[in-house]
Amino acid sequence: MKRNFKNLKNKTFDLIVIGGGIIGTGIVRDAALRGLDTLLVEKEDFACGTTSSSTRLIHGGLRYLRMLDFKLVRQDLLERETLLHIAPHLVDRLAFIIPLLRSEPLYRISLPFGLCLYDILAAGKSLPSRKRLSRDETLNLEPALASIPDLVGSYLFYDCQARYMERLCLENALSAAGNNACILNHTEATGFLVDGNTIRGINLRDIITGREYIARGRMVINAAGPWADLIWNKVHLSRQNNLRRTKGIHLVTRKLTSQALFLFAKSDDRVFFVIPWNGYSLIGTTDTDYSDDLDRVSAGSTDVDYLVSETCNYFPQFTRDDICYTMAGLRALVTASKKKESNTSRAHKLIDHQRKDGVTGLISILGGKITAYRAIAEEAVNLVCKKLLKNIPCTTAQTPLPGCPAIGQEDVLKISRKKDIPFETISYLASIYGSRLASVLAYVDQDNHLGENIIPGYPDIFAQIKHAILEEEALTVSDFMLRRSVLGLSHNQGRNAVESVAQEMGLLLGWNNKEKQKQIREYLDLVDLSQSFRKGVA
Repeated sequence: MKRNFKNLKNKTFDLIVIGGGIIGTGIVRDAALRGLDTLLVEKEDFACGTTSSSTRLIHGGLRYLRMLDFKLVRQDLLERETLLHIAPHLVDRLAFIIPLLRSEPLYRISLPFGLCLYDILAAGKSLPSRKRLSRDETLNLEPALASIPDLVGSYLFYDCQARYMERLCLENALSAAGNNACILNHTEATGFLVDGNTIRGINLRDIITGREYIARGRMVINAAGPWADLIWNKVHLSRQNNLRRTKGIHLVTRKLTSQALFLFAKSDDRVFFVIPWNGYSLIGTTDTDYSDDLDRVSAGSTDVDYLVSETCNYFPQFTRDDICYTMAGLRALVTASKKKESNTSRAHKLIDHQRKDGVTGLISILGGKITAYRAIAEEAVNLVCKKLLKNIPCTTAQTPLPGCPAIGQEDVLKISRKKDIPFETISYLASIYGSRLASVLAYVDQDNHLGENIIPGYPDIFAQIKHAILEEEALTVSDFMLRRSVLGLSHNQGRNAVESVAQEMGLLLGWNNKEKQKQIREYLDLVDLSQSFRKGVA
């Protein structure tokens, strides 16, 4: 994946996609696999917005049955199965426990019906079906639930987790690039090329150099998520507010449980999760309307207090001191009514601006769950193909992502012995890169130094940095720390590694000391944002 602005000259793309989140990269992959000449632009980095701040679940959404959104649940359950097939190295089955309490008899009656319907809608699934557990069976599976005095049993059901959602997004971009798409991160779409009532392309600015470019295209898809209205407003479209932004936060805490928990908040009956993740617990999420700075979203003190309070109802010893850091992101929901944030549909909507506004060549996407990204992309590219008079079928449901297949433990052991690299390191790298691990280790073959750990006590090695820069378009310290590795997702958020990473990246990218210090400051500023709740900011 090479970031090359020369690809913009003297050509007209079939499709230009604005937005490098999971839906945008899914679209560009689909289009590239169909042979469309495609360009993707992302003003920051792949997955840096909503995608990386999600609950990291690939699921049908059991709670949406309460909203009677059967079509949404069915589609997402089908997509869950598809992702298990095309990305088994990044998507794993995850067992959930729903505790049953003596004090909540209504749930004990209603849950069996909901879980039965969930299994019916998932017809053809490869995951196990629901199971009713006694109190003793529940505690054998999850001893931490002994803190709940009126526990009478539980239900066990299965969904899936993408621990490294950033990598899932990135691999869609890598797949697109491998099929001749032009992929440009850190590139902002600053405006449209407009000819009468027709969009002919976009104006671009390279954030790294400040240089400006023009990209011509037959169709443009606006997949900017929470920023979507800012894009279409550049051509003064859709004065009516179609977009509702809501904020969701998560707490990354000391490990509370060994199993994932599906829980009900006592204060407002909302569903929230406690999920094992990278040796910690991921607790969330919230759902509140948001109208502040889109590029400085953080978990406020009120958000954190809510999740701490609700978690304490199940784990009384839990306190704020157990929080390592927070995550916060925005959802782009389709405005349809005055419903509460959590009751607003997660279904997506494609806006054909030719039909809506009389402007040809522009499509916007609103809403949509991450689980359904591939199906949303298919629907969007189908519409593009129809407008371009091309009849080309979608193949993304059958085409594995670049890191497929997953690497088994026996192969990990063989690689560890052959490369003389600790088993734990190879196992960790395999969980991130899947079969692409070989391209990372190829750098170690060239230079033994690259097989060394970036910092003691962490499995990340220097080869990952070189691989990220040369093959995955990592251009900033934040790109590497948060979206090419998981150093920035550790308990101290990589504070002890940032100097080493900046030094190594600087050697490869030609940074002087001033630039290295700037990169470090910008990364630490992001880290500080995730700790801002400690200052009492609402």
